[in-house]
Amino acid sequence: MPEPASDYFIFVVNTGSTSTKLSFYRNEEVVSSATIRHRHDEIEAFKNVWDQYDYRSKIALDWLKELKKTPSAIVGIGGLLRPVIGGTYFVSDQMVADARANLQGEHVSNLGCAIVQKIAQKFRCPAFVVDPVSVDEFEVLARYSGHPLIQRKSLSHALNIHSAARIAAGKIGKQISETNFVVAHLGGGISVAPVKGGRIIDANDASSDGPFTPERTGGLPLQQFISLCLSGDFSEHEIRRLVMGKGGLRAYLGTNSAREVEERMHNGDAAAEEVYRAMAYQISKEIGAMAAVLKGNVDSVILTGGLASSKTLVNWIKERVGFIAPVQVYPGEDEMKSLALGGLRVLRGEEKAMEY
Repeated sequence: MPEPASDYFIFVVNTGSTSTKLSFYRNEEVVSSATIRHRHDEIEAFKNVWDQYDYRSKIALDWLKELKKTPSAIVGIGGLLRPVIGGTYFVSDQMVADARANLQGEHVSNLGCAIVQKIAQKFRCPAFVVDPVSVDEFEVLARYSGHPLIQRKSLSHALNIHSAARIAAGKIGKQISETNFVVAHLGGGISVAPVKGGRIIDANDASSDGPFTPERTGGLPLQQFISLCLSGDFSEHEIRRLVMGKGGLRAYLGTNSAREVEERMHNGDAAAEEVYRAMAYQISKEIGAMAAVLKGNVDSVILTGGLASSKTLVNWIKERVGFIAPVQVYPGEDEMKSLALGGLRVLRGEEKAMEY
């Protein structure tokens, strides 16, 4: 671990389904950032997520070399790892092995820890992940699925959900420990969570449950899905891709771009509007369900993530959930800064990094 210093330089890598986001921070302030957007045909050329590892690693390393900066630490997005409590973790060989095994599912966020470990070895600095997808703060009743062979798992956009809850608590003048929120992270994946005292006590599994999204099916009618799986028309890999990557807006409308869908709506495409309204409808239903977890005691409903930039979508959701509580909207996500601050707290000795 570096000696205490007045300035720390943190390189942040965030692998998303359609982009790789890169930022370089000096303490709390961003020095430089970039969002490398990947064409659909580029991503489709890879058979699976881990085939993208060298491609994404090179993008991150080339950008850092061009910046000509030396990091004090490198922080990556955390993936579908073992269940852990919230916080900052050292990247270990075991973490990378679990990520490579797609321990709790295949997702591009699994690449994060492996990429930052590789780059950190070159610069001989620590590598961290902060609040990975597998943060588990569920209460007991949330774990029941309906059959003892299957337990509901805590898999969510924990980093952004925690960050949005902290911001919202400040907006209403309360300590995070005193708040009850329903937070909806709206992006390529959608997580809706009741956040009680800063803890994510339940959430839909964005890889297999909840609303459909730009490229995921969300929850499906079970009997029809069983028939589809056993039809012989699809391999296991094809079924998994149908659910994650080829579902949602993409399946209905041939695109995972909400912006394109809205353009089609404005040009009079009634089918595009109906599908987009259906997505807002399903998001609203999930918010209502999570408000019930909090027994209706909700300080605010929070909409965050990339899709929260869509005024059309946000207004449709507000129309349905505004009766629950005031709606706060934080378009985009604060994941890059949240990742940087997690690493910075450790470098400054304000927080101890945990072993995975």
